[in-house]
Amino acid sequence: MTDTAPIPAGSPCWVDLSSSDPEASKAFYGELLGWTFETGSEEFGGYITAFLEGKQVAGLMQSQEGAPANVWSVYLGVSDIEATNEAVTANGGTIALPPMTVGDLGAMGFVIDPSGGFVGEWQFGKHVGFEALDVPGAPAWFELHTRNYAAALPFYQKAFGWTTQVMGDTDEFRYSVLAVDEVQRAGVMDSDSFLPEGVPSNWIVYFNVADADAAVETIQRLGGAVLRGPEDTPYGRLASVSDSTGAMFSLLQHTS
Repeated sequence: MTDTAPIPAGSPCWVDLSSSDPEASKAFYGELLGWTFETGSEEFGGYITAFLEGKQVAGLMQSQEGAPANVWSVYLGVSDIEATNEAVTANGGTIALPPMTVGDLGAMGFVIDPSGGFVGEWQFGKHVGFEALDVPGAPAWFELHTRNYAAALPFYQKAFGWTTQVMGDTDEFRYSVLAVDEVQRAGVMDSDSFLPEGVPSNWIVYFNVADADAAVETIQRLGGAVLRGPEDTPYGRLASVSDSTGAMFSLLQHTS
């Protein structure tokens, strides 16, 4: 869907990449997803915005010393970041980055959920998030892979106001989705049994592609790697991959 309506509070509203080599990342995603880029002023740290056919879809920045590098971050939209942070700490989360104002664009912060998942917050100003969603080249889905599903799910319900639907509740597949106005916007997966040793709970962004197999070939040619798939699932043809700097993400090809 191309989503030009306001993104509901609590829903994923933005993603950005902290890259050790922004120029390499621009070349990679420009070819893979058809993005063009615009670099902001020094006032905003030279933050790079990615566009798909003129619509903003993601951000890119130089990783900072001492901060995670080559990782995608997911941001949840909030109407009041200070009130949200009070709810975060009241429900077992911690504040990783206190709120900071970004000019007239909005305010940002990062929190850690009780399962260890690192997620961003964005209080809307002039920057209202994605201008396109779930079309080829745009973000399509957002998923928390958690090592403590029993703690993570109620945290997002209480801290971010999520209304969730249970999609599966067995040891083999335990999964719930955030649903707003009957639109599914994100998922939480019980991943403790399959996350590699030492890998914490983490958010994954899926990008829509018209052809997952062709996208995988392009990724390999551009110096990325295929971690899993492509494979057919009830939700489409999926693949887990990494870019030329090692940043992990997933691909989603819708199938009939």
